[in-house]
Amino acid sequence: MTRLNQIAIAFALAGFTFAAQAENVKLTVAASPVPHAELLEALKPALAKQGVDLEVKVFNDYVLPNTQVEEKQLDANFFQHIPYLNKFNKDRGTHLVVASKPVHIEPFAAYSLKVKKVAQLQDGATVAIPNDPTNAGRALLLLDQGGVIKLKDRSNIYPTLKDIAANPKHLKIKELEAATLPRVLNQVDLALINANYALEAKLNPKKDGLFTETTSPYANLLVARPDNKDSAAVKKLAAALNSPEARKFIESKYQGAVVPAF
Repeated sequence: MTRLNQIAIAFALAGFTFAAQAENVKLTVAASPVPHAELLEALKPALAKQGVDLEVKVFNDYVLPNTQVEEKQLDANFFQHIPYLNKFNKDRGTHLVVASKPVHIEPFAAYSLKVKKVAQLQDGATVAIPNDPTNAGRALLLLDQGGVIKLKDRSNIYPTLKDIAANPKHLKIKELEAATLPRVLNQVDLALINANYALEAKLNPKKDGLFTETTSPYANLLVARPDNKDSAAVKKLAAALNSPEARKFIESKYQGAVVPAF
């Protein structure tokens, strides 16, 4: 084989490799840092073999991941449950849709640095809960479950402070941005914190929660738009999120602080 032929073959192979790489479809997904982004990062290699170049954009709030998917700045997001999605669409006029089966549940829990039992809460104690309607309702339902307050209707998954029927300890319930709750834990008597933010703060709902959800309709899943939810790349990601590899990652890394929902 002449030197010229070798060079020609080398260029041909390089061109083939480039073409193969170019066939990978880029998929940009918004996610909360823990556990969502961690799980997506773990699935990247498997998705790359399937032709999907997954890019994970980390967000610390619950609004931008939805608005940016709606505005087509991002392809999908992975951070929320159906009650939050439905409320968001209704309140903001967005059109986001579920793009996967349920992936995992993050047990919602009540935490305290000042008391070890609910019975130790003093009259007039300060309780911090998330300020978005869905998770505020979830927190109030958990307070009802823990026997701290009594709601008018436990079947209502969107209760507000006005739906409290009884507050025997005269708790002062403050609604704060969900991401700030771990940081104010030392300033309040009790805080109800979403597990993703709790885990970031090294709080484990299973070990550190005073009381935790016993049942939950709040499984997290992949969300996209009507125009791309059935795309090959989104379907491959949805399948990966419900794969044995995903289950193994969740169970081994979070040890019950995050629970597979499939």
